[in-house]
Amino acid sequence: MHILAIDQGTSGTKAIVVDAAGKVLAIAEEGLRPRYLDGGGVEQDPQALLDSVLTAGRRAAAEAGVPLDAVALANQGETVLAWDPRTGEPLTPAIVWQDRRAEPLCAARAGHAGRVAELTGLVLDPYFSAPKMRWIRDELTTEGVVTTTDTWLVHRLSGAFVTDASTASRSLLLGLDDARWNDELVELFGLGGERLPEIVASDDVVGTTRAFGPELPLTGLIVDQQAALLAEACLEAGTAKCTYGTGAFLLAQLGTTPARSASGLATSIAWRLRGETRYCVDGQVYTAASAVRWLADLGLISGAGELDAVAAPSGDGVLCVPALAGLAAPWWDSAATASFTGMTLSTGRGHLVRALLEGVAAQVAALAELAGADLGAPLTRLRADGGLTRSRVLMQAQADLAQIPVEVYPSPHATPLGAAACALMALDPTLDPATATGGWLPSAVYEPAWPAERAAGYLERWQAAARATLSANPEEQS
Repeated sequence: MHILAIDQGTSGTKAIVVDAAGKVLAIAEEGLRPRYLDGGGVEQDPQALLDSVLTAGRRAAAEAGVPLDAVALANQGETVLAWDPRTGEPLTPAIVWQDRRAEPLCAARAGHAGRVAELTGLVLDPYFSAPKMRWIRDELTTEGVVTTTDTWLVHRLSGAFVTDASTASRSLLLGLDDARWNDELVELFGLGGERLPEIVASDDVVGTTRAFGPELPLTGLIVDQQAALLAEACLEAGTAKCTYGTGAFLLAQLGTTPARSASGLATSIAWRLRGETRYCVDGQVYTAASAVRWLADLGLISGAGELDAVAAPSGDGVLCVPALAGLAAPWWDSAATASFTGMTLSTGRGHLVRALLEGVAAQVAALAELAGADLGAPLTRLRADGGLTRSRVLMQAQADLAQIPVEVYPSPHATPLGAAACALMALDPTLDPATATGGWLPSAVYEPAWPAERAAGYLERWQAAARATLSANPEEQS
């Protein structure tokens, strides 16, 4: 079997053709650049999203030159738009998961935060879909339907009106225990009159499409981060991965129990496959590759490929909190700002680059510790994927600060490979997740080189720097 798997992401769309053994036969990528606006707005052109899916998918299919058996689609998770269900035409820009303009809507519902967490496993924050959906209705249009981008893309490809369980669980509208749209939550966000998509499993065939040649089943719908969790075979409770892309996203497998985080992380559905729902706990670093792009825009580096060549051997006392779009878990402060501290006249660009990479790693290390607390046992290893895993400096810093080995996934295509595994299960009822993902060996393993005391001291100083960036930090309140 051959699967065309498409990963529609924030910074670009990637399409691969993969066979049943996981061998990648063709790759095509189309870049995208979100618009960063004053006031915390982050938008994308929906037509550009669709065009990138069609162009990348068709290029990969042509390059592979083999008959295809299905199309799979991974999505951004929490990015939303309004669109006309009769014509499929977008009515608004796509409001990206990073967008913070719905912050006042969340603040107005702060008294319901505990109830929201109880029902959804999530934090009441504009990162998730429902506040942005309400913002669209208040600020842009009351016409059409308002959904996550996966529903719109699937509709344009096949005519179906669906979303998968993992994407729905990122909306603040889904009851986590029964995996159904929850009327109480829908009313809380003033979305009672909205048409919501049918919730499907990641191994459901939702329709067919002729967008990439002959008519093919459309299946394998899943959030990008959960797709990577699956591809990296994080199937047992306690296994964890971090994807270093536009942001950095750490997910730890919970198994079949939707335990709520006591540490400020989010609990959501990892996937629904073979009639079974599995859950994960996750934390987010809003800016990883986007922070590297910021360095490049400032002229400190030419691009991510220059990170290791420019980074100094140490930060020489410089600390960076890369909160260029606020801080997510466990702080959940959209107004937090980025900082460099500890600079002197001898500080050079190499120190700044090193400090930023260590700042990303420090935030992921904090998330790893919190995930371990929620799991009841510390993480013992961290699997890693995404473009920034090519930075040896970042990966070594991650191992040093988290004090656990970091295993780099051997393919740069974890997300589409996870979606492809879901599609393979849709086509072959004999496959289970372990068989569909296959075995893999890391391309590199980074063992901690710092002693535990050094790592603890660094993280203590970094945590103090992070607290100082918060919009209402303890130093200001005292």
